[in-house]
Amino acid sequence: MTDLLVDRTDGVLRLTLNCPERLNSVTTEMFEAMSDALADADGVRVAVITGEGRAFCSGAVMRPDATNTGILEAADRLIHLVTEAPFPVVAALNGLTAGIGSSLALAADFQVAKDTDYILQAFVNVGLMGDGAAHELIAASIGRARATRLLMLGEKFPNAEAFAAGLITHCVSPDEWQSTVEALVEKLRTGPTMAYARIKSTINAASLMNLDQTLRTEAAEQAVLGASADFAEGVAAFTEKRSASFTGS
Repeated sequence: MTDLLVDRTDGVLRLTLNCPERLNSVTTEMFEAMSDALADADGVRVAVITGEGRAFCSGAVMRPDATNTGILEAADRLIHLVTEAPFPVVAALNGLTAGIGSSLALAADFQVAKDTDYILQAFVNVGLMGDGAAHELIAASIGRARATRLLMLGEKFPNAEAFAAGLITHCVSPDEWQSTVEALVEKLRTGPTMAYARIKSTINAASLMNLDQTLRTEAAEQAVLGASADFAEGVAAFTEKRSASFTGS
């Protein structure tokens, strides 16, 4: 089975994470393939990123012995391509959206979510921090207080609350979700692409001014945390399905 489905039809680029058995947790290779597709987007007027099954993306693949080698570098490239693409990018959130998957979703221009699901930044629960520019993407949208709560406490953020707070653009019932996604995609596909590109770049220039620095800081700090005893304990606890016993070291 192909981990990423890529379809280009009538100006619409559709990228579908296709590992439903692991809730579409991503690998470095999947992110690289997504980046390659976005970088080779001649004739694209709108891109759609979604997932197969009951999750949009549950974050990076976790292994007990190591982090997903190269995932931050791959995420850096992908986040830049999503935010800099000269066309709108829609994150069609078909289910759970967690970790670096939520960073990817929030980097998009539109998020169409179901009111029965939620967003989760849970890396703190294994002794790590958010990545994929999560610290800037979240704070730029809903402010320092909510960003602190979401990233430090690792709590579920229901999509209805995320929409009310201004973190995502659309939140509808599961019955309305597919039609809402397709109506938005068609509007963007047939709309003024040049104007969309300039609106997008101007908004991002005003609201994501420190994106490069945030990505570099996250990568440096995550490397420190990845070598910590707390991270080793967090991964062991996750694997063993028990509560972690952190020591702050």
